[in-house]
Amino acid sequence: MAEITLIDAVTSQQVIGEVERNLTAKLPAALPLFQVLVGRCLRVVPTPHTDELRAHAGRADPPDLPILVAALREECPWLVTFNVRHFQPGHPSVEVMRPGEFVQRVRHLLAHLSV
Repeated sequence: MAEITLIDAVTSQQVIGEVERNLTAKLPAALPLFQVLVGRCLRVVPTPHTDELRAHAGRADPPDLPILVAALREECPWLVTFNVRHFQPGHPSVEVMRPGEFVQRVRHLLAHLSV
Protein backbone atom coordinates (compact mmCIF):
# COMPACT_ATOMS: atom_id res chain seq x y z
CA MET A 1 0.00 0.00 0.00
CA ALA A 2 2.83 2.39 0.80
CA GLU A 3 4.70 1.50 -2.37
CA ILE A 4 1.77 2.71 -4.46
CA THR A 5 1.36 5.74 -2.16
CA LEU A 6 -2.01 4.65 -0.85
CA ILE A 7 -0.69 5.25 2.66
CA ASP A 8 2.21 7.13 4.18
CA ALA A 9 4.04 4.35 6.03
CA VAL A 10 6.23 5.74 8.79
CA THR A 11 8.68 3.93 11.04
CA SER A 12 11.47 4.93 13.35
CA GLN A 13 15.14 4.18 12.97
CA GLN A 14 14.79 2.01 16.10
CA VAL A 15 12.41 -0.34 14.29
CA ILE A 16 14.65 -0.56 11.22
CA GLY A 17 17.61 -1.40 13.45
CA GLU A 18 15.66 -4.14 15.25
CA VAL A 19 14.54 -5.74 12.00
CA GLU A 20 18.03 -5.58 10.49
CA ARG A 21 19.55 -7.19 13.61
CA ASN A 22 16.96 -9.98 13.55
CA LEU A 23 17.37 -10.61 9.84
CA THR A 24 21.15 -10.64 10.12
CA ALA A 25 20.95 -13.25 12.88
CA LYS A 26 18.14 -15.41 11.53
CA LEU A 27 17.69 -14.83 7.80
CA PRO A 28 20.62 -12.86 6.38
CA ALA A 29 19.67 -13.56 2.75
CA ALA A 30 16.51 -11.48 3.25
CA LEU A 31 18.36 -8.35 4.41
CA PRO A 32 19.00 -6.85 0.93
CA LEU A 33 15.33 -7.21 -0.06
CA PHE A 34 14.24 -5.66 3.26
CA GLN A 35 16.50 -2.69 2.59
CA VAL A 36 15.01 -2.25 -0.89
CA LEU A 37 11.49 -2.32 0.56
CA VAL A 38 12.42 0.23 3.21
CA GLY A 39 13.77 2.54 0.53
CA ARG A 40 10.64 2.20 -1.59
CA CYS A 41 7.90 2.10 1.00
CA LEU A 42 8.82 3.64 4.33
CA ARG A 43 9.48 7.10 5.64
CA VAL A 44 12.09 6.47 8.32
CA VAL A 45 12.13 9.05 11.12
CA PRO A 46 14.60 9.50 13.96
CA THR A 47 14.10 7.55 17.15
CA PRO A 48 12.80 9.91 19.87
CA HIS A 49 15.29 11.22 22.41
CA THR A 50 15.00 10.41 26.10
CA ASP A 51 13.56 13.85 26.90
CA GLU A 52 10.71 13.20 24.41
CA LEU A 53 9.86 9.94 26.19
CA ARG A 54 9.44 11.33 29.70
CA ALA A 55 6.02 12.86 29.07
CA HIS A 56 4.72 9.47 27.89
CA ALA A 57 6.26 7.15 30.48
CA GLY A 58 3.95 4.25 31.30
CA ARG A 59 2.01 4.36 28.01
CA ALA A 60 3.91 1.36 26.57
CA ASP A 61 6.51 -1.21 27.57
CA PRO A 62 9.73 0.76 28.09
CA PRO A 63 11.62 -0.77 25.11
CA ASP A 64 8.66 0.01 22.85
CA LEU A 65 7.82 3.48 24.17
CA PRO A 66 10.07 5.20 21.57
CA ILE A 67 8.00 3.59 18.82
CA LEU A 68 4.76 4.97 20.28
CA VAL A 69 6.30 8.41 20.81
CA ALA A 70 7.60 8.46 17.23
CA ALA A 71 4.07 7.67 16.01
CA LEU A 72 2.70 10.51 18.15
CA ARG A 73 5.36 12.96 16.98
CA GLU A 74 4.66 12.12 13.32
CA GLU A 75 0.88 12.34 13.89
CA CYS A 76 0.25 8.75 12.81
CA PRO A 77 -3.36 7.74 13.41
CA TRP A 78 -2.45 4.03 13.59
CA LEU A 79 0.41 1.96 14.94
CA VAL A 80 0.45 -1.47 13.29
CA THR A 81 2.10 -4.30 15.22
CA PHE A 82 1.68 -7.92 16.22
CA ASN A 83 2.69 -6.85 19.76
CA VAL A 84 -0.44 -4.87 20.61
CA ARG A 85 -0.09 -5.61 24.33
CA HIS A 86 3.33 -3.89 24.39
CA PHE A 87 1.61 -0.59 23.62
CA GLN A 88 -0.91 -0.48 26.48
CA PRO A 89 -2.46 1.67 27.76
CA GLY A 90 -1.30 3.60 24.70
CA HIS A 91 -2.33 7.12 23.76
CA PRO A 92 -5.77 8.27 22.55
CA SER A 93 -4.27 9.87 19.44
CA VAL A 94 -2.80 6.60 18.12
CA GLU A 95 -4.88 3.48 17.62
CA VAL A 96 -2.75 0.35 18.03
CA MET A 97 -3.86 -2.58 15.87
CA ARG A 98 -2.67 -5.83 14.35
CA PRO A 99 -1.84 -5.98 10.62
CA GLY A 100 -5.05 -7.84 9.75
CA GLU A 101 -7.15 -5.21 11.52
CA PHE A 102 -5.27 -2.50 9.63
CA VAL A 103 -5.96 -4.12 6.26
CA GLN A 104 -9.64 -4.43 7.14
CA ARG A 105 -9.75 -0.77 8.18
CA VAL A 106 -8.15 0.40 4.94
CA ARG A 107 -10.51 -1.79 2.89
CA HIS A 108 -13.47 -0.32 4.76
CA LEU A 109 -12.25 3.24 4.17
CA LEU A 110 -11.68 2.58 0.49
CA ALA A 111 -15.10 0.99 0.09
CA HIS A 112 -16.75 4.09 1.53
CA LEU A 113 -14.99 6.70 -0.58
CA SER A 114 -17.38 8.77 -2.59
CA VAL A 115 -16.55 8.95 -6.25
